[in-house]
Amino acid sequence: MSTSLLLVDDDRTFSSLAASMLSQEGFRVRVARSLHETRAALAAEAPDLVVLDRRLPDGDGLVFLPELRAQLPATVVLMVTAHGDIESAVEAIRAGALDYLSKPVEIDDLVMRARRAASDLQLQERLRQAESVLEGQHRMAEPRSPSMQRTLEMLARIATTPRSPVLLLGETGTGKAVLARHLHALRQKQGAFVQINCAALPDTMMESELFGHERGAFTDAKTARRGLVELASDGLLFLDEVGELPLALQAKLLTFLDKGAFRRLGGTTELTSTARIVAATNKDLEAEVAAGRFREDLLFRLSVFRVDVPPLRERREDVLPLARTLVLELCSELGRRPVPFSPAAEERLLSYPFPGNVRELRNVLERALVLEGGPTLELQALAKGGGAPAPVDPNAFSVSGPPRPLDEVERLYVRHVLEQLGGRRMEAARALGLSYPTFLRRLEESPPSE
Repeated sequence: MSTSLLLVDDDRTFSSLAASMLSQEGFRVRVARSLHETRAALAAEAPDLVVLDRRLPDGDGLVFLPELRAQLPATVVLMVTAHGDIESAVEAIRAGALDYLSKPVEIDDLVMRARRAASDLQLQERLRQAESVLEGQHRMAEPRSPSMQRTLEMLARIATTPRSPVLLLGETGTGKAVLARHLHALRQKQGAFVQINCAALPDTMMESELFGHERGAFTDAKTARRGLVELASDGLLFLDEVGELPLALQAKLLTFLDKGAFRRLGGTTELTSTARIVAATNKDLEAEVAAGRFREDLLFRLSVFRVDVPPLRERREDVLPLARTLVLELCSELGRRPVPFSPAAEERLLSYPFPGNVRELRNVLERALVLEGGPTLELQALAKGGGAPAPVDPNAFSVSGPPRPLDEVERLYVRHVLEQLGGRRMEAARALGLSYPTFLRRLEESPPSE
């Protein structure tokens, strides 16, 4: 990723020539010719490097330097001072400038120092990314909400049992996969973490993917292949969207959970694996059992440890810490320095319902990091209501299904108003603007309530 540079100098000839040379060196250059233009440029996008002249039409760059450092502490500053003005150079270094150049500035000298500063920035970024990766591998951000604290405490106890199945239940996007990885990380010296989305593969491929196959088991099986159950031996196999498993495969999974044994597709030899099964779904598995789409005995077996993952709207205390952690991860992935939230953005985060849970939060932050170039994240998409529909009013009147005749909709509305007023018929008639006999006639025409 190229280094962004803001060149602040009111000499149009010099700034144009310097910008051209720096651009040829791979810098993304913007030019400001006054402190007013500088402030506007900094508000639009935080640069990696600023070359700041002292003598500007509307002020002293050296006086402005503390303001710049306070606003963008991670930005590197090269100060330009008058020839022989050692006192100003020393003052600039003390105020936070990395280096200084004396006028008249040699373009080659400027390019060399800018290149050196860019190399230092890239090295610091690589070190920060490495530290971020190492931290992410060894710890999970501590939640503040009591519900998530209880969830993590439960997982810590579950981690002491090596093979017992775990069932993670919760809405889509609540972070069930992250919790499965956390459970895996809690046990030291164990095998691999292996994940599969049961809804992502066709039924014909799922058995081979899970349990493997022998050569010749089907047309394209030219060699034998180990399945994920074998690969995850001594580790953890995470079955995401387990409610989508076909019934025939549910029986084979149940056998594996009971005995730790399985056969590859097309094979006759019984194999064993010590993989722990952690399953997750956002479906109501009891309802799936009642509908005949999920085996009741498999549900019982998976539910040795049942963990309900609360949605983000029920743990508002976690929103800001989680958002800050996600920004650090995303900045590492995007190759940019971390960006703080503005006070307005924090208010938007705290007031937004996040129907898509943690996954939606991550998407909102990634979009803001790409589209917002200022020194702070504003999260304007949340201010505009972008991302999800507003919460539905539970008292709202709605008619689902195909279009209906108007008189039928009127009858439904009469009953709706009566229910909202607790069955008080006279009040309902007044609220509807109907005479009582007319109200009763409409009510008698209404279908009986279920």
